[in-house]
Amino acid sequence: MNQIRLLALDLDGTLLNSRGVISEKNLQAIRAAEERGVLVTIATGRRFRDARPVGVEAGLNAPLITHNGALIKFADTLETVNVALLNHTEAREVLRVGREFRSDAMISCDPHGLGLLLYDNVSDENVPLQKYIAWSRRLHGDDGENAIRHVSSLEAVLDEIEIVHLSFSGACAPMSELQNALETRLGNSVKVLATVYSSMNFTLLDVLHAEASKGYGVQKFAEIHQIAPAEIMAIGDNFNDLEMLELAGTPVVMGNALPELLENPDYQKTLSNDEDGVCRAIERFILDSKINRKILLKTIK
Repeated sequence: MNQIRLLALDLDGTLLNSRGVISEKNLQAIRAAEERGVLVTIATGRRFRDARPVGVEAGLNAPLITHNGALIKFADTLETVNVALLNHTEAREVLRVGREFRSDAMISCDPHGLGLLLYDNVSDENVPLQKYIAWSRRLHGDDGENAIRHVSSLEAVLDEIEIVHLSFSGACAPMSELQNALETRLGNSVKVLATVYSSMNFTLLDVLHAEASKGYGVQKFAEIHQIAPAEIMAIGDNFNDLEMLELAGTPVVMGNALPELLENPDYQKTLSNDEDGVCRAIERFILDSKINRKILLKTIK
């Protein structure tokens, strides 16, 4: 097995436990990996502003890969390493299809700042989106108005902003229908990524630049540091992690991952996000402790 030089960690359901916290064991394992010379990054579907507090807390030695790979940016200095913007023509068509399906849209913009999320409508039945808006405002406190903002019409402001990604959210069935429609009508002009939480009957759809994905973001960062795919380890739990897992020489899925990922024989398996699965995977594949390897293998059989 090649020496691992880059570790890319999904955030929700992977590095964070079910309480949204990085465990001390996971943090210590990351520090140990960094001491071995490994670059450690977060690769998340979250927008940069929402991922930044975790990145600052973790104090990682690499920029964050956010917006499902569309934006690579340092948490501390706010230096933008790479951004793949969504074309305005495609964005307008995405909004049009979303309106047909009566789906609430949100636009992430401001790639060179902290990031701003715009919306113009939240349906009464879209409780997950209502909760997300409330959570985001709580997360950013006094800066909430600069983090997330209501506008009268997304179409009206479209040409005035730089678009990192468009998103829709809702119950799994209607979001699956919307995903099919977007992929059929826009073809390869955009990338549509789904993050599915079946137990909560909730799906988040992200629409990005055609090349963007976590795999794209990780590869872009790896190329800067002349790191080969065989030297990359990636850990994830959901569909939006697939391209990142396929890129990595050492792909690892969490014990709480979707069944489709857990059933893939090409992926290594670790424990769940509530059992310090990231820590165990780092111990096994990077720190290479024989004692911890025996414990891990015994536990996940």
